[in-house]
Amino acid sequence: MSTPPIARPGETLDVDHSDAEYRSWLKDAVRRVQADANRSADTHLLRFPLPEHWGIDLYLKDESTHPTGSLKHRLARSLFLYGLCNGWIRPGRPVIEASSGSTAVSEAYFAKLVGVPFIAVMPRTTSAEKCRLIEFHGGRCHFVDDPRGMYEESAALAAETGGHYMDQFTYAERATDWRGNNNIAESVFRQLELERFPEPAWIVATAGTGGTSATIARYVRYMQYDTRVCVADPENSCFFEGWTAGDPDFTCDGGSRIEGIGRPRMEPSFLPAAVDRMMKVPDAAAVAAVRALEGAMGRKAGGSTGTGLWSALKIVAEMVAEGRTGSVVTLLCDPGDRYLDKYYSDGWLAGQGLDIAPYTTAIESLLETGVWPG
Repeated sequence: MSTPPIARPGETLDVDHSDAEYRSWLKDAVRRVQADANRSADTHLLRFPLPEHWGIDLYLKDESTHPTGSLKHRLARSLFLYGLCNGWIRPGRPVIEASSGSTAVSEAYFAKLVGVPFIAVMPRTTSAEKCRLIEFHGGRCHFVDDPRGMYEESAALAAETGGHYMDQFTYAERATDWRGNNNIAESVFRQLELERFPEPAWIVATAGTGGTSATIARYVRYMQYDTRVCVADPENSCFFEGWTAGDPDFTCDGGSRIEGIGRPRMEPSFLPAAVDRMMKVPDAAAVAAVRALEGAMGRKAGGSTGTGLWSALKIVAEMVAEGRTGSVVTLLCDPGDRYLDKYYSDGWLAGQGLDIAPYTTAIESLLETGVWPG
């Protein structure tokens, strides 16, 4: 820190921090990030097979087709543009992020794209495949034993290295252009235009930062749609309890077994007032749902997808019971091959004490009879 100049009476002070070399680097970095979006086709909107006579269509927005394989690719792109244009990301200085894996994979990709180092601060329980992907993209993994310590550790690393702590949990909701610009909500509605129910009754999201649910909720209000937004929350997460209690300071112990979603505190990017409905989903139900997804569509997905799909299927069951028609949308957040040693491992389920059988039976009952077991 230098001492600021002191003006003498009547004197105009003029300090110019312009840096032509930095601005040239910045222009190229922003161009590279925008070019990535320009050459990436939009993600697909897939139909989950339901009986035609129900008059209900269930869709999954397949975010696993992004270059880094998850919904977090959109977020990482927005965060990098936000950090670059704010002057926070500088050449040669590391970007640091607190993450349970998928955001870190995507941010490592963009850090490599613009040529800066990347450090991911993650729980030690993060899947080995996510760690491999972070390192594949040139990032470095820095582990913590307690997930609640990720924030402080990330800030400390940024101070120590002179880098930038990206802080997705604070900036996710403000870095994304929620009015449009091909955000995930605008993309969904554009892809539904030729469907029989182009305005969905419900969109179901899950919350890690809360940025996706905030973007979707703001967009449907801005566009004056009647679509409602439901957020599905896993076990060992505080969003549901904080939302129902109206307590922005609510916390819980432990960490979520469903990687990518669920938090021990109410994150700044989670906007409770924008959410119409929440469901607390058992982790075993989420696993049963992703396995049902594989059986129905031949696609493996991660646990966050299962959490949202379970909630979407419950909403479908309600609509069937009430004789309502319409469409429901949820997200296919990332591919299941990142979790073969977890959600697709019977040994892991047994070690966690999770019994998916009752939830598998419930899904099968719905799809075969249209009735959700009581």
